[in-house]
Order: sequence, then C-alpha cells, then structure tokens
Amino acid sequence: MLEVPPWLWVVFAATVVVSLAVDLLAHRTAHVIGFKEAAGWSALWVGLALLFGAVVFVVLGAAAGTEYTTAWLLEKSLSVDNLFVFAVIFAYFRVPRAYQHRVLFFGVMGALVFRGVFLTLGVAVVSRFTAVLFAFAAVLFYSTYKLLKGDEGGFDPGRSIALRVLRKAIPVRDEYAGTHFFVKEAGKRVATPLLAVVAAIETADLVFAVDSVPAVLAVSDDLFVVYTSNAFAILGLRALYFLLAGLLDRFHYLNTGLAVILGFIGVKLILQAAHKTISPGVPEIPSPVSLAVVVVVLAASVILSLRRPAPPQPDTSRRNGD
Repeated sequence: MLEVPPWLWVVFAATVVVSLAVDLLAHRTAHVIGFKEAAGWSALWVGLALLFGAVVFVVLGAAAGTEYTTAWLLEKSLSVDNLFVFAVIFAYFRVPRAYQHRVLFFGVMGALVFRGVFLTLGVAVVSRFTAVLFAFAAVLFYSTYKLLKGDEGGFDPGRSIALRVLRKAIPVRDEYAGTHFFVKEAGKRVATPLLAVVAAIETADLVFAVDSVPAVLAVSDDLFVVYTSNAFAILGLRALYFLLAGLLDRFHYLNTGLAVILGFIGVKLILQAAHKTISPGVPEIPSPVSLAVVVVVLAASVILSLRRPAPPQPDTSRRNGD
C-alpha cells in the first residue's frame, strides 16, 4: 500500500467539492447543453484529471502515476457503456433535454459515494483474500463474452429495483414540475418523474460497477489510486454524455474494443493472483504495458468506427409491399 500523505487526500476532496460546486452554479438555470458547451466542460474535466495525475506522479512516484492514469483511462472507456444506458433512461422517461444535466449531476454524486464503498470493500477483500482475484477475472471474462456476443443483458428502467422501491415508498406523479424532485398535491408530498429518473440512473451505475470495480482493482489495489481515478472519470461523465449525444451509434466497434480490454484485464488478474498465491515465478503484466494496451485498443476502436461506418439498418417500420 502507498504511503499517501493526508494533505493529498485533502487536496483531492477539496478539488472534488469545489468542482461539483462550480458545476452546479454554472448550471443552476436549466438549459439544453449544446456541443460547444459540452466540449468545453469535457476539456476541463480531462485537464483536471490529468493535472491530478501529474501530482500523483510527483508525490507518489512514477509507478503510482502510471497506475492512476491507466485506471482513469480504463474507467473512462468503460463508462461509455453508461452513456448508452443514460440515453435509454432519458428516452424511456421522456426527460426534457433541459433537465438532463440536473439528473446526471445527482447521479454523479450518488456514484461517487457508492463507488467509494465498493472500492473500499474490494481493496479490503483483495488484501485479505488474494484468491478472490480469480473470481474477479471470471466476472470480466463473462462480460467479455457478452460484449462479443452482442448480448449485454440490456437495462429496463421501468423494472429497476430502485424505481420499484421508490414507487412503494412515495407516490410518483406523471408530469414533470421543472427541475423539482418533490411537489405538494392536495396537501401531500409526492415525487416527480425526475426523482424516478435519478433512481434509475443510480441503479444503472450499480449494475456497471460489477464490471468496473474488478477491472480497476486489476490495475491497482491501493484505495487512493483506484478511488481518485474513478472519481475523476465519473466527474466527466455528464459533459461526455452531452458531447457524444447523437454520436454514440457511430462508434460501433467500441464494444469489441471494450471486450478486448476486459479480456486483457482478466488475464492480468489471473497472472496477478497466480503470482501472489501460487508462485512468485509467475510473471505479472507491468502497469505501463496495461496503459499502452488500453490506449491502443481504444484508439483502434474509434478509428475503425469512423473509417468503416456501420451499414444502415433496414427500415422495419414499413410493411412489406408498401
């Protein structure tokens, strides 16, 4: 485990809090996020993540800095799947575009809390029971199989556990009330559909954590590295969604690339576990190699998607003979 100075934790926490506050103030008035605005915020989040990575390099060393960068890039790439699900949820609940940023803001806050809990538990388990890495590898191989098969299980927002619990706990009205989560009707407090959307977003993040937590633990078993890299990747999710909205279908090779990355990380986990539990002679995959693989595969997926567009889907809305 790294000896992280307490002041570095304080710097990280302050950076996250200030970033969220600035983001909230900048978007206090509901409006549609355009491409130019999303591009500016995306550049800001990426720059902030890389700047913090440079601090990690200087303070904790090159190994920790490489692990942070690899984990951040890995989480960033895996989060693209979240963007598809966000689009499905917004379409399912017919969320007005002007309200979508507010939903994602609270979704990010919940994700920061839940990822912190999962990663803390994951690091604790791995440090005590190294053999659990074999189980994590199996999860990643199964995810690889689903991605290559094109069967990701889907996500039905209307059947999410969080949404069902919410509807049992409090009445949910059918109409939106601006950006409000609660309103009073006939003297009773009821939820608006916007709260239901946040519940669905949080459920989706819990589902995706099944893949991302084992994957990032393959890069590092240090809590500071895995959590800070996750946090900075999550912070940029909202801007990335609005930046890529309407373009997600163009990156049709991305799922294949993610499958390759998850399969590679699964192999890395097996070698890592075997090195620690079976024999020190089993070679491990160095972090710089992992970073190079993630970068190359992601770049290849995007370039191939742009150079070889997906064939147009047949129009099934028209009946035969029309």
